[in-house]
Formats: sequence, structure tokens, C-alpha cells
Amino acid sequence: MPGPSRGRPARRPLSVRGPAPAKRRGGNSRVRMAVGRLLLVGALVLAGLKLVQVQGFQAEALSAQAEKQRATFIDIPAARGSITDRNGNQLAFSIEARSLYAVPQMTREKWVKAYEADPKVGTYEDWAKEVAKFIQDTLGTEVQGQKTDEQTMYGMLTQDITYIELVDNIDPGKAAAITEKYGDVGSEYRAVRVYPNGELASNIVGAANWRKDQDPPATHGLLGLENSQDNLLAGRNGRRVVDTMQGNNVVIPGPGRSRELAAATPGRSLELTLDVDTQYAVQRMITDYTAKSGARSGSAVVLDVKTGEIVAMANDKTFDPLTFGKATEDQTRNTAVSALFEPGSVNKIVTAATAVEDGIAKPDDVLTVPYTIKFADRTIKDAVEHPTQDMTFTGVFAKSSNVGTLMTAQKIGEDRYAEMLRKFGLGKRTQSGVPGEESGSVPPRNQWSGSTFGNLPIGQGLSMTLLQMTGMYQAIANDGVRVPPRIIRAEVDANGVRKQTPQPETTRVVSPQTAKTVRDMFRAVVQKSPGEPNQTGTGPSAALPGYQVSGKTGTAQQIDKNCACYSQSEYWITFAGIFPADNPRYVVGLMLDAPTGDPKYSQSAAPLFHDIASYLSQRYQVPLSAEQSPIVPLIL
Repeated sequence: MPGPSRGRPARRPLSVRGPAPAKRRGGNSRVRMAVGRLLLVGALVLAGLKLVQVQGFQAEALSAQAEKQRATFIDIPAARGSITDRNGNQLAFSIEARSLYAVPQMTREKWVKAYEADPKVGTYEDWAKEVAKFIQDTLGTEVQGQKTDEQTMYGMLTQDITYIELVDNIDPGKAAAITEKYGDVGSEYRAVRVYPNGELASNIVGAANWRKDQDPPATHGLLGLENSQDNLLAGRNGRRVVDTMQGNNVVIPGPGRSRELAAATPGRSLELTLDVDTQYAVQRMITDYTAKSGARSGSAVVLDVKTGEIVAMANDKTFDPLTFGKATEDQTRNTAVSALFEPGSVNKIVTAATAVEDGIAKPDDVLTVPYTIKFADRTIKDAVEHPTQDMTFTGVFAKSSNVGTLMTAQKIGEDRYAEMLRKFGLGKRTQSGVPGEESGSVPPRNQWSGSTFGNLPIGQGLSMTLLQMTGMYQAIANDGVRVPPRIIRAEVDANGVRKQTPQPETTRVVSPQTAKTVRDMFRAVVQKSPGEPNQTGTGPSAALPGYQVSGKTGTAQQIDKNCACYSQSEYWITFAGIFPADNPRYVVGLMLDAPTGDPKYSQSAAPLFHDIASYLSQRYQVPLSAEQSPIVPLIL
């Protein structure tokens, strides 16, 4: 066996690295565990600090932020003002009501959890049956056409939907009884508009209703004064914050879910110039008379002579404000201010007043009046053929002579006549406050043709409303001062403080003496001289025993659309009267559109004036005239 090599050290055997000694492995593990503990402690410390920060320093801010996520700001509708007549009688007012609603899905989830915790509380269906029965016991089986019986209510409550309205417009006290007993049923404010007199003056008052599709939901005026005065009547909304369901604005039912931030300011009420009793009587009479005359429509206006206040304004067609959506345009239209017509002979008062004012003629002056008169390319005739005859100036108007009127107008002159039309208020709105008023039309002076002045003095070639026509006679009745008519007498706030509507600016049309002279002259229109038809005026049926009456009849041809010429079969029949003539209190204007019925009613509105004047004399205890109107000569 060979021995070791001499001179070299022995080679160390190669070592292979094996597993770390046990002591070394144990040391590394302890380090990692220590680091892990430190990290865990650090995380816990950070979490603790964050918890302290959230629950301590940021609690209020975060709570407010959470509140914002479920809170919704909504308007509180203001109480709407009422509309009354001059004596405080209600024409329109609002009553408070409630709408009941439920949130079935949310309430079911709540009830399921409660049932799982304690089956004794019953199922959601058990709760729905109990609520449905209580609603029927409280409200009955029907409210304003809405079914509220137990079966119907149960079916609504058990629908798998987010929100459902159960019943609308119920008494607030009954709603409170239901919501207080069952907090998962909610209620919302409603306002129900009430019209205690139904169709009375509906063309003026108009209509309003609750609009839940509006933002915010509130009562909104849709027609008439309810619409034109909506801002005044509506008031100013308040503000509240409510808890709503996530994803929509459904208010979560239950106490503490609504907080008021600012109270609503109630709307102001309107006191009108109308008198409900007079309005009722006049509306009934114009409706009846229009039907008997066969007219397409009829209107009447009664004005207070001194103030210009509209005591009554009635049309033959009206509507129920509660069902206005079913009404036709003719029913909702106020023809007394929106229907334009040629006035015919009632317009002759302009010529009469101007001639007297300017000293051109006196009541007893005699005019030699032929049957026809030439104006430019037109020949104008009187209504009834007659030989050339002597007529008093009074007789020209009492017999409604076109020729005599135009003979006088020629002496007045075109410029002066145009000025007087403006003074009488024609061609522009009266600013009465009645919604829908038209202005009428008068040809501009610089556009008059040769025949224009042959039309205007006899009431053709211009248009006006019945309110304007009545206002012309108010000026003569009021000693020559025209007071623009008005419908709103005062505003009244929620505390009952009354603010009188300012008196409108007046216009001196003629002198007091001229006005009295014209009133006296126009008494002859209604005079009747037995056995002497030549000395009888055109409107004797307007006379009222015991009172002096001054007025004027009118018959104006309508335009035939087929030929664009004056019709020979369709007319506007008008009448304007002052009652009593010796101590004027009221002016009455009447218009019938194309009457074709019984001649007793279709040829004149004078009988209707008689009936209205008779009513006014009793309603307002108008003293009898000191003396009867004298019979004066008309045709010599």
C-alpha cells in the first residue's frame, strides 16, 4: 500500500454545505416574528388613531355628510289666497287636504327582519290587512270617486313596488289618524280649490288646481283671474328638509323625517267689484234671453257710474271650474271683453255729445233729413224709408237716423270726431284687470278714406268690446268724466289687512252740462207716445215705470265672409242704458251675436235692459225719479 507523498501537506476533504445548524434557524424565525408583531401593532395603532379621528374629531362632519346623502330640500307650498265678491262672499278658496302613500318594498324588508327576530309580530301581509281595514274604517269605501275599501287598499299595499299613492285629497284629521297609528304610511300636503258658487262668474274667476307634476307641487292658476293673478294669490313657498329613499325623492314615512327650515308666506286674497247676487241675476237673465233670441252668444255688463266698478259681467255660456278640462273654448271665453263687434247705433252718442259740447246743435234744433245721404262713393240710408222730414236733434237719435247723424258729423269734422273717439276710450284696452280683454280697433286718422267718415258715426268700420261700449255711456252718466272700469277692488293679506286698489286715472270727455243734456236727449229713445208712432223712440220696451231711463239701441250688420261685404241677415244687437237718467247709479251694456229666434227677443235688447234695471232698482233700493220723463217731439 503506497504511503503518503512526502513534502506536501495532506489535502482536506471537500465539504458540501448542508442544512443550517439548528441554532441559526431559530434566530432568524425570532426576527421575523418580531418584525411581524411590530407591523401588526403599527397597523392596530393606525386603525385606532383613525377610529379616534373618525369617531372623535370628524364625527360631526361625517354625520352631516351622511345626512346630506339621504336628505332632500323641498318647498312647502304656501296657502293660496281666496277670491271674494265686494261683500266678502267666497268665489274661490282653498282647503287643506292630504294624500296617503306607502313604500311597500322598504316596509316589507323591514317587516321580514322583524318577523325573523320575533314571529309574534306577524307577517307583512298581516300588517297590510290590518292597515287596509283601518283605512276603510276611517275613510269609508270611497273618497271622491277613489276606492278605499279593504280589498283595494290591501292590493295596493302588497304590490312589489317602491312607491304607491293610496288615496288623494282626504281630510287632514283622518290622514293623521292613519299615519299616527301606522307610521309606515305617509301623507303629503295637498290643497283643494273650491268654487262654492259653481259656474257663477267662472268666465272671470277662472280655474286652478293642484299640480303634483310641477316643481314644486302646488295649486296653479290655469284660467281667468286664477291665472292672471297667480303670483299674488300663490304667496311665497317655505322650505323644509326631508329624509328620502336612495335613488329617488320619495319621503321615508315616520316621525322625525321632516324638518321645517322656513315657513311659507300665504298668498293674498282678491276682493272683486262683483256682487254675487247681481251677478247671479244678470247671468240667469242673459242666458235665458240669449236662448230665446236664438243668438250665438250674449253678454251683459253692469257698471257703477261713479267708480267704474264692474258690478256684474255675465255671458250666456259658462263652465264648471272643477271640470274645466271638459269645457269648450266658447264656455271658457269671456265674450264681454274678448268678442269684438261693430256697435251700430249705440256709437251715435259720440256725435250727439260732441255736437252739444261744441255748440253745433241743441236738443230742440230742427234738421231737414232726407232718406239718403252721399259719402264719397257710398250712399247711406236710414233703416226705414221715409220722405224728407223735419226732425228735432233729439229725434235724430231717438229714431236712430243714420242720415241725421251723418249730417251732424259733417259739421263736427273728421279731426274733432277722431279726437272724441279717443276720449271715449275706443281703440285701446280699458285696463280693467279682466283677463282676456281685447283692445278693439279704430282706423288711424291718417288712413281714413273718403267713406270712412260715413261709417264711423253710425257705428260701422270700427270695433269694440261690450265693456268699452258700456264705458262710453258711463262717461255720460258720470257728468262727462270717464272712469276706466275695473274688476279688482282690493287685496287682502293673511292677517286681514286690506289694501284698496288705487283709483284709475280719469278722463274728462265733455262738460257736466253737456253730459246732462245728452242724458236728457237719450230719454226719448225709450219714450212711447200712444197713437203717435212718429213720436215713439226705438227702445220703448226698456222703460221702467217710476224711473227715468236714458239709453240707445243698436243694430249693426255683420260681415258676410262669402262676399266680404255686410250681411243682410246677421246682425249684432246692442243696447246701452243709464239708470236712473236723472240721478245715475248704474250703466248697463248688452250685446247679442246674430240672433235669429223669436222677433220679440231677437230684434232688440231693450226688454232685457228693462228686466235688469228692474232687478237693480229692488236689489239696491234705488229711489224713484222725482218726475217722469217728458214726451218730447221727434218728427215735426
